[in-house]
Amino acid sequence: MGKMMLYWIIATLITLSAAYYQRTTGPTYPKRLTIDVNDVEAELKLVRSLSLDDRAEIKLNMKDTNVQARLYFRRYPTNEEYRKVDFSYKSYKLDSWFMNKVFKISKDEGFFAEVEQQAPAGKIQYYFEITDTQGTKNYFQDEPIVVRFKGAVPSIVLTPHIFFMFFAMLLATLSGILAIFRNKYFRIYTFVTFIFLLIGGMILGPVVQKYAFGDLWTGVPFGWDLTDNKTLIAFIFWIIAVIGNVRKERRILTIIATIVLLLVYSIPHSMFGSELDYESGEVTQGLIYLIPFLLLKVDHLKNKWNNA
Repeated sequence: MGKMMLYWIIATLITLSAAYYQRTTGPTYPKRLTIDVNDVEAELKLVRSLSLDDRAEIKLNMKDTNVQARLYFRRYPTNEEYRKVDFSYKSYKLDSWFMNKVFKISKDEGFFAEVEQQAPAGKIQYYFEITDTQGTKNYFQDEPIVVRFKGAVPSIVLTPHIFFMFFAMLLATLSGILAIFRNKYFRIYTFVTFIFLLIGGMILGPVVQKYAFGDLWTGVPFGWDLTDNKTLIAFIFWIIAVIGNVRKERRILTIIATIVLLLVYSIPHSMFGSELDYESGEVTQGLIYLIPFLLLKVDHLKNKWNNA
């Protein structure tokens, strides 16, 4: 096996690990939970993000129709009274070639409860209870799950955005490895990484943001959206790496840019992203509501301590 092939393999493994971490962390990815219902395990995948073209429903992936379940939800962050709605067992036809042909799944079945659809960046929080032969049990009443709503992003925009961002990470990692091992091609890959990051993060990223939440850019200087700002920081470091390597090899600049991009990817996606303020009707981002978020957490911990 040649050295270049080994570098590609290492870069691919690092990138796939980072992508998996991104896919399983962050406040908008589904929350997984395994519960026991009538002595049978049920693996729940609880939604934390809904597009306006999705069904505004919370699903419990259970097949036992002898159980009863109820959902409690309210707008977030508010002190409104929780509204309640019973889950009902439903079966939806899946019109997806991938799911139909590859996984041989033609229906989406389970318990569904309808919630009120919110405007883009609006949120609800919810918890639920399940009643089986063992009695009634509440789930997440102390720490409700938060769902953020977003506008529908066309696949013609979202797919290339994901593609370019993934390969920007792969090429960045490879560039850093080549720079560490003094491979002369590191400057070429540094420039290609910059192009992919430019297209995926700075061109397609804002377009995705526009479709999802109505604004092209909510980072500095217009806002504090963490996703936009971390992309901007990484992009600046890659600009420096490209310019710094034009006339002379400066491997350290590419290595630093690679490390910065890895750190950026380690920040959970959509953390402190856009949120609708129900009082003002405005969409805020990032640090603007970080303090209220922390105060809610502190208040929750105080309540737990007092009830202990």
